[in-house]
Amino acid sequence: QVQLVESGGGLVQAGGSLRLSCAASGRALSNYAMGWFRRAPGKEREFVAAIGWSGGRQDYADSVKGRFTVSRDNAKNAVYLQMNSLNPEDTAVYYCNAGPSVSTTRRGIYWGQGTQVTVSS
Repeated sequence: QVQLVESGGGLVQAGGSLRLSCAASGRALSNYAMGWFRRAPGKEREFVAAIGWSGGRQDYADSVKGRFTVSRDNAKNAVYLQMNSLNPEDTAVYYCNAGPSVSTTRRGIYWGQGTQVTVSS
């Protein structure tokens, strides 16, 4: 079992930045691909970004390319999402995800509880 806990969400003005963190316990994250998903009010959960177990492969949703950066520190058992140039459309609950494969079409089996990001205009 892997337990994931997100942090770093909050309220930010449009154009601002936030850095989300996801801390894992239970098993070493180095065994898993990691990803971030989000669910906006009234919408389905959607893929945001993913990173391979070594950090060498990164994928992003088109809507966040060039603004968001996913990274990981296996020594700290953590994964991060740096979010820049935020806009109100980024408002959502952001979820950390871990599994054998995480991508635009595949979700891992472990989820965090989510952290709220609200971007004001």
